[in-house]
Amino acid sequence: MKKKLMAIVMFFASAMLFAQNAFNGTWRFDVQNGQFGGKPFIQSLQKGVYHCDCNPELTVKADGKDHERKGSPYSDTISIREIDDHTIEKVTKKGGKIVSRSKETASEDGNTLKSEWTAWDNGHETSGADTSKRVAPAPAGANRTSGSWQFEKVNSASDNMTAATFTATADGLSMTVGTGDSYTAKFDGKDYPYKGDPGTTSVSLKKIDDHTIEETDKLDGKIISVRQMTVSSDGKTLTLDVEDKQEGTTAKWTAHKE
Repeated sequence: MKKKLMAIVMFFASAMLFAQNAFNGTWRFDVQNGQFGGKPFIQSLQKGVYHCDCNPELTVKADGKDHERKGSPYSDTISIREIDDHTIEKVTKKGGKIVSRSKETASEDGNTLKSEWTAWDNGHETSGADTSKRVAPAPAGANRTSGSWQFEKVNSASDNMTAATFTATADGLSMTVGTGDSYTAKFDGKDYPYKGDPGTTSVSLKKIDDHTIEETDKLDGKIISVRQMTVSSDGKTLTLDVEDKQEGTTAKWTAHKE
């Protein structure tokens, strides 16, 4: 009986290790081929006032000065500057230190919005550019960056943002990325600390099958996103489906093993 019991235990242990080993290694995401959906981003700049239907909602003067920003784990002030009738600049700070700087430019026909940004977090600098398409017009007389925008494409992103490394543990998984984010969690659905991102405080993992894991991210106990990660049968491709509960958006990414 003891021998039979040990054989059963070893079988399940081997199955679990196989599931984890499917994720082992470093995966590089092809950010330019991401697919996006869900709720559009709405903003307006008119009569010297900027407003966005963001999380948290924001209304400040577009005078290039720092204004208090409440409810964001990433910054406590923001400044908005109108460069011209189709370009604006945003700068966020935390504790008086710049944490992000971005420039948004609407195309001549007003149907495309390009954002170029740089951010600093945990001693790491990241940068990139992305494009959104217009899905609703700007208010009359507003800056052309105003209106409803659907995120469409990531044009570029720094290398430290595009790769994740997974390492199997005895009964779970560890994850690290070049921006300093990391976690180690078990496949028991319990919350474990998420490090490196002030907007995420804990993570829980659930094994769906040998090649699929569901990750739930939380901020102070509240679910902010659900991610499903699936490794292909040949072990070369990882698909990541993300549902952002805060913004009401979805994204799908593909990564290849390095």
